[in-house]
Amino acid sequence: MHIKVDEDLPPIAATWLRDKGYEASTVVQQGMGGWKDPQLWRVVQQEGSFLLTADKGFADIRQFPPGSHAGVLLLRPDRDGIQPILELLKDVLASIKLQDIQRAVAVATPNGLRIRRADYTQR
Repeated sequence: MHIKVDEDLPPIAATWLRDKGYEASTVVQQGMGGWKDPQLWRVVQQEGSFLLTADKGFADIRQFPPGSHAGVLLLRPDRDGIQPILELLKDVLASIKLQDIQRAVAVATPNGLRIRRADYTQR
């Protein structure tokens, strides 16, 4: 499972993922910084990568239906800044394996994790 870390997240997120045993790279490391969402999504799809992002547009299940891609995890902290995003990512990584949300659209908030799968059931 390869995880692509969007440019709106700190690069240390990819390091944390690698420390947890995941294959991870950042959009910026791969020379895709500044790309528009549709262009980035095409590459994510071609690679079959799981996308970790803070861009709420990628959680639109009408545009990115669960089951049609490798998966999206959207981090939505309740405060702005890098630290709240990292705290939320740490909580998610402590509570689940990202393999468990492959092919789904998941939204993590301080209140929990909402997972939308191809059958659109919430867990």
